[in-house]
Formats: sequence, C-alpha cells, structure tokens
Amino acid sequence: MAEEVRGPDTTALDEVVGFTSELIRIDTTNRGGGDCRERPAAEYVAERLADAGIEPTLLERTPGRTNVVARIPGTDPSAEALLVHGHLDVVPADPAEWTVHPFSGEVRDGVVWGRGAVDMKNMDAMVLAVVRSWARQGIRPRRDIVLAYTADEEASAEDGSGFLADRHAALFEGCTEGISESGAFSFHPQPGMTLYPIAAGERGTAWLKLTAHGRAGHGSKVNEENAVTRLAAAVARIGTHTWPVRLTTTVRAALGELAALYGIDVDTSARDLDVDLLLDKLGPAAALVEATLRNSANPTMLEAGYKVNVIPGQAVAYIDGRMLPGAEEEFAATMDQLTGPDVEWEFHHREVPLEAPVDSPTFAKLRAAVERFDPAGHVVPFTMSGGTDAKQFSRLGITGYGFSPLRLPPGLDYGALFHGVDERVPVDALHFGVRVLDHYLKSA
Repeated sequence: MAEEVRGPDTTALDEVVGFTSELIRIDTTNRGGGDCRERPAAEYVAERLADAGIEPTLLERTPGRTNVVARIPGTDPSAEALLVHGHLDVVPADPAEWTVHPFSGEVRDGVVWGRGAVDMKNMDAMVLAVVRSWARQGIRPRRDIVLAYTADEEASAEDGSGFLADRHAALFEGCTEGISESGAFSFHPQPGMTLYPIAAGERGTAWLKLTAHGRAGHGSKVNEENAVTRLAAAVARIGTHTWPVRLTTTVRAALGELAALYGIDVDTSARDLDVDLLLDKLGPAAALVEATLRNSANPTMLEAGYKVNVIPGQAVAYIDGRMLPGAEEEFAATMDQLTGPDVEWEFHHREVPLEAPVDSPTFAKLRAAVERFDPAGHVVPFTMSGGTDAKQFSRLGITGYGFSPLRLPPGLDYGALFHGVDERVPVDALHFGVRVLDHYLKSA
C-alpha cells in the first residue's frame, strides 16, 4: 500500500523541466514529404531510459526517422498491458514571429518556451521523468507499461506509429489500451470553473486531392472547359458547405456532463435535441464540442497553371477533411456531390475515426487521477477534432484516450498554443502532469 501513495520524487520535478527544455532544443521540425530527422531526440530519450535500467529499442523505416520503444514489466503478468506514446516531431516555426527563439527551450519566469512545449515534448518529458522516478524508488506498475516515442506524427505517420503497428506489432503484445496527447488539460470557461477534457474519440483524417481536367488554350479566348474554373467552383462549394449535425456517443456524453455542470435541464439523448440552443447556453464551454458535431472539409492548397496567358489543362486542390465515427460514408457521398462531374477526388491520406468508451473502468481511473490533484476541477469527455497516433495503434486493437495532464492558469489558451506562435508551458503545469501521470500509471 505504501507504494500506491508514494508520489514522484523531487528529482522527477526537476528533470521534467530540463527534459522538456532540452528536447525542444533538438530541432525535429517535420515539414512533410520526409523532411525531418527525429534520431537525435530519439537517442536523447533512449539514453535516459537506459540510464534508468529500461532497455530501449530504436527502430527506423527510413534513416534518421527514429522511433523508441521500451517495456516496463508489471507486477501482475496476467494483466493487460498499457501503451503510453508520444511523438518526437514538431511542426515548423518561424523565429521571426516568436518572442523567444522557438528552439531555445528557454525557461523564463516559470515558463518553458519553444516549439513542442505542448505538442508534445512536454508529455514525452513527463513520462520520462515518471519512469525514471520509479527506477530510483524501486517502484513497478501493476501492468506492463509499453513506452513508444514516435516519429512522423505531424505528417503521415508512415515512418512512425504506422511503421511500428505494421512491422513491429510484437513489441505491443498484450496492449489493449493506450494514452497519449490532447487531453486532461485545464480549460476555464468562466471564473471559478475548471474543466479537464479527456479525449475518448477522434475524427478520422480525410486529406483529399481534387483534380480538374479541361481544355488547354490561350488566355485571351473563350474557354468553357477551363480546368481552373471547374476546380474553383468545386472548391467554393466544399468550402461553403454546411454539414449536418451527427452526435456521436462521446459528444452526447460531453454535452450531458456540461449541461449538468451548468444546471441545464436537457435530455441529450433525445432525437430532437436542439444542439445550437444548448451550445448557446453553454457559452465558452461549447468550444469543447462545437468542432466535433459535424464532418468538415476545408480547402487548404491550390496548384494550377504556369503562365498568366495560358489556360492550363489541369488544376489541383487539396482539402483537409475530417470524418466523425459512423459518418465516413456520408463524407464520401457528399464529396461526390460537391465536386460534380468535372472534378475527380481521391484520398491523399486517410485514417479512421476513433471512439473509446467513457463508461469504462479506464476512463474512471483517468478521471480520478486528475481530480485527486485538482479536487475542484471537473473532468468531461470530449472528441478531438483532429487525430493522433492512436489511429495507427488502433490497428493492433488498442483503444486510445487523450491524456497528457496539465493544469494551466486562466488566460493561457491551450488550443491556441498547438501549432501556434509562442508555444509554451508553465513549470507548475509540468509538475502537475508528472504527479497525475505517476498516480494513474501506478493505479492503472
């Protein structure tokens, strides 16, 4: 019993700050198309695992695109294993736009600055600090813990979790559940109220390539088969389309818990639920669900032509589409309708939507771990508008939850920090995360 109540040592609280800062300084910018090198960060993690007596395995599909996997044996060999995963790559950052250099890892006034501070080198560091604390204290978890530090999450995951799931499934033997990014961060919808959304679902990824064909010709002549015109019309239809509301199990659960917190008497299971009216009553808290009420498709890139007085025979566009669980067929049928007969579309990259049970013992333990360290906080389930490596690991039958706990002060917008300018994380938030993760992973 003493082992259950013992928390992380003070060294872990120091290490999580240093690890976060030092990982940020290792530039693992993923520009897409294979332009990234995670190996230095992977070696950094592997060395610190090895120092704690945890044997790391380094794996690459492509030279320089390195993943780290390690297993910590639990005390109960019959228990199902738990996957804890985080990615090592980050999105690009322009130093000219930042208050501090995005790869400085500067610690200023109790805050760690830099690209990856919340997405997600902070979580990488928190997990590393926790398991090293266990090694110093002689603590073992009940169930096997499999650690995976992945490459390429910020692009296709082909060199990261996709590669691991497809080619190294044996390393994840026994894993039935996993935790990773984008959940259990504090959200302050109004003074005196703190919410901790834990992700129990993700919309599916549907990155599309649209191609319009037409008749090439001189720019001065009438051309009713202009590929650019055809493409532009299709893109405009997609960009202005209003998708119907499709409430998933997780979103209904989120709406129900939020309504209860606000004292709103509503049956969120009702078929005739007026979602827009309920969102109005929830005010700022509606931000937790409004992006996951529907499928979506946003035009993001255009490619056409090579000279202003030449009508090209082909034009291309790219769309960032997202699909709710159970709404994939609707998404494809809608794309057929919106693109029309003159524009072809295909999946440029596709990954499945996910949904995990919110009435499970695992979700209850996640909730309890957060509320143990912030008794005044309220955990609510939510669905991510985007996606994580949990999609690839789901191929192995692993149910994923978004759980990278941070207690942030009011006014620090977690969502805006993701892929944003001046990404940063308070030292106190890292300490909170270490304590919560330590407690959950030992009780899981």
